[in-house]
Amino acid sequence: MSTDIRIKKGLNIKLVGEADKTTTELPIGNEFALKLADFHGITPKLLAREKTIVKAGEALFYNKADDRILFPSPVSGEVVEVVRGEKRKVLEIKIKADSTQNYHDFGKKDINTMPADEIKAHLLASGCWPFIKQRPYDIIANPDKMPKAIFISGYDSAPLAPDLEYTLKGKEAELQAAITALAKLTSGKVHVSVEATTTLSPFISLSDIEIHKVSGPHPSGNVGTQINKIDPVNKGEAVWTISPQNLVIIGELLLTGKFNAQRVVALTGAQFKNPKYVTAIAGAKIKDIVADNLKEENTRIINGNVLTGIKVTEDGYLGYYDYQITAIPEGNDYEFFGWAKPVADKISPTRALTFSWLFPNKKFNLNTNTNGEHRAFVMTGIYEEVFPFDIYPMQILKSCLYKDLDEMEALGIYEVAPEDFALTEFVCISKQPHQKIIREGLDLMIKEIG
Repeated sequence: MSTDIRIKKGLNIKLVGEADKTTTELPIGNEFALKLADFHGITPKLLAREKTIVKAGEALFYNKADDRILFPSPVSGEVVEVVRGEKRKVLEIKIKADSTQNYHDFGKKDINTMPADEIKAHLLASGCWPFIKQRPYDIIANPDKMPKAIFISGYDSAPLAPDLEYTLKGKEAELQAAITALAKLTSGKVHVSVEATTTLSPFISLSDIEIHKVSGPHPSGNVGTQINKIDPVNKGEAVWTISPQNLVIIGELLLTGKFNAQRVVALTGAQFKNPKYVTAIAGAKIKDIVADNLKEENTRIINGNVLTGIKVTEDGYLGYYDYQITAIPEGNDYEFFGWAKPVADKISPTRALTFSWLFPNKKFNLNTNTNGEHRAFVMTGIYEEVFPFDIYPMQILKSCLYKDLDEMEALGIYEVAPEDFALTEFVCISKQPHQKIIREGLDLMIKEIG
């Protein structure tokens, strides 16, 4: 069965630097790290100290609030440093990788005969559970709460997003194994959304799912948009989400017994000499991934896409959930009277002295300049033009700012995640940090309501 979802509100941001469909197999690097910032809301308890020898898949730490949720090492090797911040807060765990990888054997599983409780226990023990996120709150899923549905977006509409048809090619067996297992963990359906015109998506031939064909501008590919249109989250309910590349990791674990954190990463953006795909393991050093391919001068490196990604340096590490690295020009130049002259080289959803609307297929070379400073919220109605949810974006942002829990709940805080407000942040003439505001609002709801 297939149902269509057509999104009209949104904005496609077309940039130069799309990855060519060629994949380079990178050698295993020497240094890897797990960053605690990738696991929002987690308080770690270390299992592996410095000089501990670990195999790929063996736990480095667990969640203090729930010791069943383990976080595994992406590679085999030696823990060389536990980086701490203020009050000895753990920031990173660095591992020196072996030249030949050794994997902890979790055992092959027959998914068709495994009951739900055994599947859940296996995903927890193997360290695959952190790949499963939940709404509300956009945090790692609570193993004790059954979701009413599971959502997977097989289509990424973000700027320069990786082509999932290409990166998932040949992974049908792993995807099917993971979906068959996850389908036993919900009382509802596993919803998978694909691009409306696709004929090559590996999800089309799979079972145990309900396919939805999505069309329209970004954020049509965001899983939050799809949840809102298919089965919105109400108070007391929960849904789970998981990205396709992490599905592959779970599927491979079930089929082979190995926790293999390798994924196909898209190197995108105008500052790459040769935008392409590479194979890399979660936590790999950025310098090893972008070696000899980066324009060194005036470059911003981003873990993820330009809307939701995090700024990193070459000494940083690939995020645990990331499968895209973007490099664009640093926006450290300023235009004289830039606010008052016609603009043809920037994207704007308005027609006030801008002309990007005349060239819908043009690709732009944008930098990181915000073209304005932070200021008070201005009522323009522009957020509603790019926000496809049945939610009032301005009102929910303000309710998060003045911390009115009842109003946040009434306006739909349970449905949203920070990434859902990336476009409203992009078009905001007040330069407000929408994603940060929503994240702080969600954290307040967790603290006060749970």
